Amino acid sequence: MSFIVVIPSRYQSTRLPGKPLADICGKPMVQWVYERASLSGADQVVIATDDDRIKHAAQNFGAKVVMTSADHPSGTDRLAEVADILELTGDAVVVNVQGDEPLIPPQVIDQVAGNLIAHSDCAAATLSHAIESVHEFKDPSAVKVVSDRKGTALYFSRAPIPWPRDLVFKGDKLPADFTPQRHLGIYAYRVSLLRKFVTWPKGSLEALESLEQLRILHQGHNIHVEQSAVSVPAGVDNPEDLHRVRRLVQT
Repeated sequence: MSFIVVIPSRYQSTRLPGKPLADICGKPMVQWVYERASLSGADQVVIATDDDRIKHAAQNFGAKVVMTSADHPSGTDRLAEVADILELTGDAVVVNVQGDEPLIPPQVIDQVAGNLIAHSDCAAATLSHAIESVHEFKDPSAVKVVSDRKGTALYFSRAPIPWPRDLVFKGDKLPADFTPQRHLGIYAYRVSLLRKFVTWPKGSLEALESLEQLRILHQGHNIHVEQSAVSVPAGVDNPEDLHRVRRLVQT
């Protein structure tokens, strides 16, 4: 199984400025992500950034860094540029590991890459986990995904889908026989798709939901979805998340 991992890393963050370089027990966050990704079966792990501070920090801990444009509207666009810089072939597989996932299990990186390689009818692959609470099910920041019997994504939404017509929610725990899926923000892409993606205009559903993956579905390409093999700790979006991760690492 051959694939590479790219970690897009931007310095600017509305809720946590300088997030990639935030200290977690003596190491910057991006180093934690890099080291976790390096435990996967990837042929190489690359940090993609437009910021010299991140570049220098990454080089200090021995990471390969690719400098990219500061004008990319999304991490997917940044991945496409990295694929071109590295001169990857169209059938190469790239796994996008977000730079704010310092505790990401290497197993899920291998899982999503392996799924894409195994499903030639799909242009991308991602993972999900079972939602257990009514709060998470109704939370618009928790992106839900519905798939067919083969694991092909039918739709992604911030809305609670699928909606059980006759179910009356009691308390905050969902019934045992109802297992909606929350999308996890890890993707494997074929490079040929990345090169097409950056040429496609934003579709109406993507604009409405603010979800890039809907552009892929809108263009008629398949995304494979599977429940993650292991639990994936939440990433870091704000100072409270950062404190939580520090406590986890210290225990």
